[in-house]
Amino acid sequence: MAENEGTMAESKSVVMAALVANGAIAVLKFGGFLLTGSPAMLSETYHSISDTGNQVFLLIGIRYSNREASRGHPFGYGKAQFFYSFLVSVLLFGIAGWESAKHGYDAIMHPGHGGGTPVELLGFGPFDPVYVNYAVLLGAIAFETYALRKAWAGMKADIEQHEWSGLREAFRKTSNVTTLTAFTEDTIALVGAGLALAGVYLTRVTGNYIYDAVSALLIGIMLMGFALALAWENKRLLLGESLPKDEEQKLRTIVEEWDGVGRIVDFRTVYFGPEQVMLTADVAFENGLDTAGMDDRITAIEDALREANPSVNRVYVEPEARELSRTGGTAE
Repeated sequence: MAENEGTMAESKSVVMAALVANGAIAVLKFGGFLLTGSPAMLSETYHSISDTGNQVFLLIGIRYSNREASRGHPFGYGKAQFFYSFLVSVLLFGIAGWESAKHGYDAIMHPGHGGGTPVELLGFGPFDPVYVNYAVLLGAIAFETYALRKAWAGMKADIEQHEWSGLREAFRKTSNVTTLTAFTEDTIALVGAGLALAGVYLTRVTGNYIYDAVSALLIGIMLMGFALALAWENKRLLLGESLPKDEEQKLRTIVEEWDGVGRIVDFRTVYFGPEQVMLTADVAFENGLDTAGMDDRITAIEDALREANPSVNRVYVEPEARELSRTGGTAE
């Protein structure tokens, strides 16, 4: 349980860092859009607003998942994080991505003026508002780099704990969707800010509006792609995914090789929250064991399984009532 609490605290720290950065950046990007009319800046405004809403949803998920188990929810509320992370993908990134892409497409098909015009700055002479966009986007890149470092620290801890080969394996296997969402979001935010900066700069230098418009379209497409990927990852956990095959096999081997175990009749694992796994096993013990001896072995097996994988915090080992087959049988 202490392991899970540590993971939860790390996830909350990652989300809070991203929330503060994205909230400030959204306001600044919108100000840049009002001054210049840049499609890329409007797309980035949508992006940062969705990022900010994302953090709010994730914090709600973390808070909700901390509720104690009840009669109606005997295994707790751990899946709340999966649900709210799924909402992020559908309600926020899907909508923000669509609006950004649509705005970029409209800007490509109906070119306008997005460079802004010089304005008088408190009597100090004309000031080109495009420099506001440069400053805001460079600031966004700095903020997102900081947030990404925080998220990477959380992902790295997850990878090291499970001894995964890298990010690709972690993305497929992790149940810590809060840190995964923050890490992916911050990576995409960094790329989006870079695209917007390139688009705004090229439009100003060349005078061709297409660069700004295309960058807005690319940002929208990228957001929608992330929405689909995030929804897919949360789907597998919401539907009750088991531990990765290699991790489950290690646990199964512990039971199979335990003294007094004849064979495994049934063996199942399922996630019911981030880093929270329930394991059930129906075990046929060798003939001749008395009730007390069987109970001692069951307790020892359950303790060994928890020690082998800290994510396994609910274990139910049941003795199989049927006698072993004459051949001794193999795990079914």
